[in-house]
Amino acid sequence: MNMTTKKEIFREHLKDWLACRHDRQKRGEMARTIAGIARVHLKSVPRSFRRVQMRRESEEERRGRSTYYTVDVNSALYDIWEAASRPCGELLYPMVADYIAGFKQLNRWKHSPETTDKLLEMSGTTIKRRTKALRMKYGVNHGKSSTKPSSLKHLIPIFKGPWDDLSPGNGQIDTVAHCGNTLAGDFAYTLSFVDSSTYWGIRRAQWNKGQLATKNNLVFIKEHLPFPWLMAHPDTGSEFINWLAKEWCDANGIKLTRSEPNRKNDNMYVEERNGHVVRKYLGWQRLDVGSKIVDLMNDYYQVLDLYLNHFQAVRRTLTKERIGSKYHRIFEK
Repeated sequence: MNMTTKKEIFREHLKDWLACRHDRQKRGEMARTIAGIARVHLKSVPRSFRRVQMRRESEEERRGRSTYYTVDVNSALYDIWEAASRPCGELLYPMVADYIAGFKQLNRWKHSPETTDKLLEMSGTTIKRRTKALRMKYGVNHGKSSTKPSSLKHLIPIFKGPWDDLSPGNGQIDTVAHCGNTLAGDFAYTLSFVDSSTYWGIRRAQWNKGQLATKNNLVFIKEHLPFPWLMAHPDTGSEFINWLAKEWCDANGIKLTRSEPNRKNDNMYVEERNGHVVRKYLGWQRLDVGSKIVDLMNDYYQVLDLYLNHFQAVRRTLTKERIGSKYHRIFEK
């Protein structure tokens, strides 16, 4: 017998139980009968009737301990998360105290001292769970892949890593399609570069993903990197794996490699930033109003790249240990 059936038994006999509240003998007989039917201890019968009597139908039953980090704490965390450009929990956790101090200095902190103390007590794991829920609530979407295989793949070597010990200048490149719900027609693309050692990123917009437009953006990236560009590592898309891009890379001393086809997240550094940089700041809508949108996007990217490269922290995972069914990670300070 499950708990739902037991609750139904007590709910059906509640009126009879209340009717014999002045007859102890009859109530005792009823308690023994129901204890045998519901298979519960005799002393738990009055408590079960009392819970059924006092419970409101509109209230959702919630078992276990009460919530410590209540709605007001979530509201305070949301204010900090929004002000910090919606980072992940690992990046937000070390900045909570600094943002609270900054809000107080500007007289913009409207939360109570009790809420503030609870927010400062919140662990990094709890902040990670809460920010994940915020990201799910405020716009997580899925885009469409525009990668088309190239016939030049046999001339471009596959590089599988390791990426950890490479010097600055070994970067991954990828394109993001601002196509909305369909890949048909003309629209804007974003070409992203992320250095695997320093996480330095440069983003450039282009109209469609023709070879010449892609090559021009590669030239821009090379000219604006603070270190020499040693290796370019794209996926197998035809906008990168072509003679024009290969000849330009060879002429400039840049080693052109490619990821393994049909492998998910093989370009992990640039692909993860496609989501929490390009999609986060430009969204998922279709940008097809003409080539003028490319100039506006590039003006925006110049400011955004300065902000991300100089004012947004990056925390690498130092150790990762499995304990039971969960992973325990230690990040950089």
